[in-house]
Amino acid sequence: MTNGAELLVAALENEGVQKIYGVPGEENLRTVEALRRSSIELVVTRHEQAAAFMAATQGRLTGRPGVCLSTLGPGALNLATGAAYAHLGAMPMILITGQKAIRSSRQARFQIIDMVSTMKPLTKSSRQIVSTSSIPAIVCEAFRLATEERPGPVHLELPEDVASEPADGYPLVESSAVPLPVAAATTLDQAAELIKQAERPLVMVGAATSRPRLGDDLATFLARTHIPYFSTQMGKGTVSGTPDDKITDLWLGTAALSERDYVHRAIDRADVIITIGHDTVEKPPFLAGRGPHKIIDIGYTAPHIEEVYVPDIAVAGDVSSSLFRLGNRLEGQLPNASALLGMRDDIQARTLAGSDATTFPPTPQRVVADVRAVMPDDGIVALDNGMYKIWFARNYRTAVSNTLLLDNALATMGAGLPSAMMAAILYPDRRVLAVCGDGGFMMNSQELETAVRLGLNMVVLVLRDDAYGMIRWKQAVDELPDFGLTFGNPDFVKYAEAYGARGTAVSRTEDLVPALNAAFEGGGVHLVTVPVDYSVNVRVLVEELRDQLDWADDEGEA
Repeated sequence: MTNGAELLVAALENEGVQKIYGVPGEENLRTVEALRRSSIELVVTRHEQAAAFMAATQGRLTGRPGVCLSTLGPGALNLATGAAYAHLGAMPMILITGQKAIRSSRQARFQIIDMVSTMKPLTKSSRQIVSTSSIPAIVCEAFRLATEERPGPVHLELPEDVASEPADGYPLVESSAVPLPVAAATTLDQAAELIKQAERPLVMVGAATSRPRLGDDLATFLARTHIPYFSTQMGKGTVSGTPDDKITDLWLGTAALSERDYVHRAIDRADVIITIGHDTVEKPPFLAGRGPHKIIDIGYTAPHIEEVYVPDIAVAGDVSSSLFRLGNRLEGQLPNASALLGMRDDIQARTLAGSDATTFPPTPQRVVADVRAVMPDDGIVALDNGMYKIWFARNYRTAVSNTLLLDNALATMGAGLPSAMMAAILYPDRRVLAVCGDGGFMMNSQELETAVRLGLNMVVLVLRDDAYGMIRWKQAVDELPDFGLTFGNPDFVKYAEAYGARGTAVSRTEDLVPALNAAFEGGGVHLVTVPVDYSVNVRVLVEELRDQLDWADDEGEA
């Protein structure tokens, strides 16, 4: 006889789920047993937060929801940060939590938290399953909601007694694909007319361009129009292109700061900015009120109006369709398309300055350059959250879409290692590197054991400054005393070895590239640690931009 937990697992199989990440508990043992007898692999993690980050990253990279599992109360609460990570980052995922029986209360209020209410503001939908008959429809609807624009997490709670309840005779529900709506032709006409009139057009690619469904359509649009582009942090690496197809020749840089970086010279000069897939959960890539920009927003849904973002034209609908139809209206009709392209070489030269520094500890610019040197075009770099994220956003070049994974929405620490683990599971034949600060790494470092147990091939680069480096930088910028942000660290080599991984400590700048290459070539899980010199943060990102950046037009710019 089938029970509720078995029907739930069958419905998950029906949705194509192959792996579930999580931590078993007393209240989800029926679900765990159903998984044991199913085709779905249960990947046991060492903390529920890591399971949620892994499930969210699966959704981000594949477009299909990853699934994570926990028990009630404390285990379920540990999923909350991962739910927020997926919610702000628009990553489809399903969270399944256990609960005490709802028809009796033999343990009174022990461990009981109202997780349905707790998860509501962190998800697209949060609901308790109260009868087995509803399970097939609820699961089908959960997957639809999770993948529907704007994607995100959906939470389902399965109480113990419903999990044990007989569930024979309830057929599974087959989902059907729902085509995305397309933008109105009149709106596309208005957008095309404004772009044709532009003297200095510019494209910005944002977080939503990372959707797998967008494929090569973004690169095709840029190739057809020849308009230079820049990216937001989460839009970085979403345009596939090689030097051979000239797409990368149109890239001006990444807006890792909100203003007054070198790339903002082009942004401030632009008279029409076409934003593609911009999501205002990101820290603003530019302040829309600063200049005379006209903004055309191309997105899957209508844009959110913010103090720093008020589009003049909103093109809402399937972005692939919008780009194709807009390209038809613009191709060969933009004599000023490349007006800002003359600024590219100077912007990039100034941005990349210091990448060849030979001092030890290495500067963050040198670390980024060395990582780029060891990663093939299809290699995946997953960043945790820290000071280095700004440097990778500014300086790291990509040629294949979705090969630089960073979070500029929730911007939580602790996600880098689990995200890299998920990438290594999905792409076992590609080089995968987690880049973590010592602070963020230690927040989920226990997952090294999970990575070793799963037999993953991946490298973890831990940048050590013995401090919460980004906040220390902010403290210095605000001219506050250096206080409260330093800590001690373990011997990272011995720490990795204790989990069954290998470890290497780099003690010379010129040894970082050989150490990373050797780690990849050796296979398995390998941790490489190197100190980093963040003394350049204030000088390069504040003082030089303030004192040396010439905002006057350079000869031949436009």
